[in-house]
Amino acid sequence: MGAASILSPILAPALRLVLASASPRRLDLLRQVGLEPTEVDPADIDETPRSRELPRAYALRMAGAKLEAVACRHPTALVLAADSVVACGRRILPKAETEQEARRCLDLLSGRRHRVLGAIAVRRTDGAVRTRLVETVVRFKRLDADEVESYVRCGEWRGKAGGYAIQGRAACFVAFLSGSYSNVVGLPLFETMALLKAAA
Repeated sequence: MGAASILSPILAPALRLVLASASPRRLDLLRQVGLEPTEVDPADIDETPRSRELPRAYALRMAGAKLEAVACRHPTALVLAADSVVACGRRILPKAETEQEARRCLDLLSGRRHRVLGAIAVRRTDGAVRTRLVETVVRFKRLDADEVESYVRCGEWRGKAGGYAIQGRAACFVAFLSGSYSNVVGLPLFETMALLKAAA
């Protein structure tokens, strides 16, 4: 498959699409809507939040930094970068890498609403950059200790923002969701497709 089947009417046949992300979920989501990147080229950047940095600003900065790091390697391609941030109030939750981090995230999210902020950045072939920020509100039911421990043991939280994967076992924790579901998985598809079409 070329750059895209669903986008073929508006993309030049020779136009290359580069996904600046190592996330298998983002690649799966693009494929779900018939879009196959020509190349996947992950960005290797420092993702440490700055002191007092707010979640929205952080998400946009990360998407922009990933785009900048990768676009210079593909000057003639359409480049897509994205970042997902789970925020509880002004607090940016980590991409959980240890069981302790996962437990802390789940304890914080238990019985509360949180926001998933999906930032998208697209670099056109002429160098112009377009960005979008998509917000989804999610509320978890109140989790008991056994539910937290069972989820931690399953391991699917590893490397996930906020310590959970909504497309996996954590789906049964979600009591309320307002906004884009695919944004919580890793990429807001409606907004992403709109940006790519506008940039083509």
